[in-house]
Amino acid sequence: MKLLNFTIFKLTICLIIGIVLAHYIELDFSLTLYSTILLIILLGIYWLIIRQKINRSPYFALLAYLCMTSIGLNAYNIQNEKLQPDHYSNLTQNETHNTLILKVKERLKPDAYNDKYIMSVLSFNEKVSSGKVLVNLKRDSLTESLDVDSILFTSAELENIQQPLNPHQFDYSKYLELQQVHLQLYIEKDKFRIVSNSKTSVYGYADQLRKTINERLISASFKDDVLSIMNALLLGQRQTIDKTIYNNYVNSGTIHILAVSGLHVGIILWILNFLLRPLLYFKYGNYIRPIVLVAILWSFAVIAGLSPSVTRAVTMFSIISIAMHLKRPANIYNTLAISAFLILLFKPTYLFAVGFQMSYLAVLGIVSIQPILYKLWKPKYLIPDKLWQIFTVTLAAQIGVVPISLFYFHQFPGLFFISNLVVIPFLGLILGFGLLVIVLALLNFLNDIIVIAYSFVIESLNGFIAWVAQFEEFLFRDIPFTLLQVICVYFIIIVLLQIYANKSFKWIVFTLIGIMAFQGTFIYNDFTNKDDAFIVFNKSRYSIIGLKQNDKLVVHHNLDSTKQANDNIIRNYKVGEMLGPIESDSLQHAYQYKDKTILVVDSLGVYKSLTVKPNYVLLRNSPRINLNRLIDSLHPEKIIADASNYKSYVKRWKASSSTKKIPFHYTNEKGAFILR
Repeated sequence: MKLLNFTIFKLTICLIIGIVLAHYIELDFSLTLYSTILLIILLGIYWLIIRQKINRSPYFALLAYLCMTSIGLNAYNIQNEKLQPDHYSNLTQNETHNTLILKVKERLKPDAYNDKYIMSVLSFNEKVSSGKVLVNLKRDSLTESLDVDSILFTSAELENIQQPLNPHQFDYSKYLELQQVHLQLYIEKDKFRIVSNSKTSVYGYADQLRKTINERLISASFKDDVLSIMNALLLGQRQTIDKTIYNNYVNSGTIHILAVSGLHVGIILWILNFLLRPLLYFKYGNYIRPIVLVAILWSFAVIAGLSPSVTRAVTMFSIISIAMHLKRPANIYNTLAISAFLILLFKPTYLFAVGFQMSYLAVLGIVSIQPILYKLWKPKYLIPDKLWQIFTVTLAAQIGVVPISLFYFHQFPGLFFISNLVVIPFLGLILGFGLLVIVLALLNFLNDIIVIAYSFVIESLNGFIAWVAQFEEFLFRDIPFTLLQVICVYFIIIVLLQIYANKSFKWIVFTLIGIMAFQGTFIYNDFTNKDDAFIVFNKSRYSIIGLKQNDKLVVHHNLDSTKQANDNIIRNYKVGEMLGPIESDSLQHAYQYKDKTILVVDSLGVYKSLTVKPNYVLLRNSPRINLNRLIDSLHPEKIIADASNYKSYVKRWKASSSTKKIPFHYTNEKGAFILR
């Protein structure tokens, strides 16, 4: 494989191996640090001994790869803020309230009740501290959102971030943990005091610039839907996009244009190259232009929030820009490897970010597969040729990301090629026009004609995306796809590329092995799926009970048709367990699962005169009962309460169960109750 001929590619692979090992295996930090230092010293000594014949020594390469793997381990561990002695989790905490001085780092998308922020801890219980927390600030129509770099004082209780309460649900706590956010706190609007609004970092100034831009655009009469798309396309901020519009972009296969990435940065670089061409007429123009280009690109990256996708793109295009101006050919694989190496060295947790993974896989798909697809047909005329180029680029990118996209999102937009064929040719115009609008807004030169024209462009884009998204029969949902299947598919893609390049029999053999392994994953999935389960799911104000037998699931619930159609709890479970069609039924008063009897006590509170003693009692819909009497009468092994009950009732039942020394399972605290 040609990729393995590049030293930087091999070193990047070793760095990734080290990061993965550190992520999944807890190793002593001191041990890994001293081991790395020792390996680097040995590498240096060995280099001094054999520097004249280094190319003929496989041991030097092996030692170098071990060093890089060890560096990956340490890079990940160094980023782990909990290892620092002044991290707030390592300091003494009060059981109820702790005094904190916090600094706003990032604004997140708000929910129905709270504005959400990532904040760094400056002081914890009057001690200098470090670390980050998720802050939920109760929403109020009169309360303005906090600015980045704002410092506030509060007294609050630190809480764990909610774990997923149902099987195969997205784990938000793990997502935040990768960003070094381990705990959260809830603050009422009158329970904190702003100490300072001063800007002290480049992120604060970038946030202030974004805020100024939005104020100018609002005063220019841009509507909310248009403004939210402008924020996503041009400023990398997607927090304000309407849920319906966002889902339309997802379902049409064009969500990637709302995440500032390589496509956007490449277009911006092309525009900047054109605008800065006059610098080449100066004496040192060849040196000035790349410096200015790189400075502008990184300024844009900071304004866009330094997400994994924009960081990757700006790093890669910075390297390309410098190589172009130094008159050195830039091999795209080398450039990708260098950008990944630099990013992961300083931000190793980016490796586990979905956006980072998909952006690299998309680019690898384009540079590896698109030339092959493009050679299949050579249009004679310019317009068909350009459309064919766009189609092959889109198709190659999709081939690169489809396996991992199915693994994470379990759906595939069948009309992606149509939407991208229309959107991508005009994206340069949309971005260029949008940047001009922002500059004119900052200079107060924005007139109504430009506002109307650009609003029409964005509204037309939204309208076309909505039109494509309405063809739901072309959106393939709920596709089970495991990590083993992802690995097998990428293995098949790689060996097929090798067959095209080398036309060797051994690669045909590898292809057949890959196909057989992929088929084997289905057999393995069927084998592991042969089990039964009784599940009481957690659903606020409703009751959902599932009976699983092999790949079949019968769901007993009290959801109405609208709730049932939009509910993700059963859909996630179906995909995660790779089940067939789901059957629905009404809730029953008792269930028999193997040799266990589960009695359901609902709002009627009927449980007396039973001929069979239940093993479990499920309380739902807030029955008015005396739980002490129920326990004395039925002697159950465990009491279960789902999320359809009043919390005040649950609190009382929990105390009664504790008094009677009966285990109590509340799904809104402990998650779904599962019998296997």
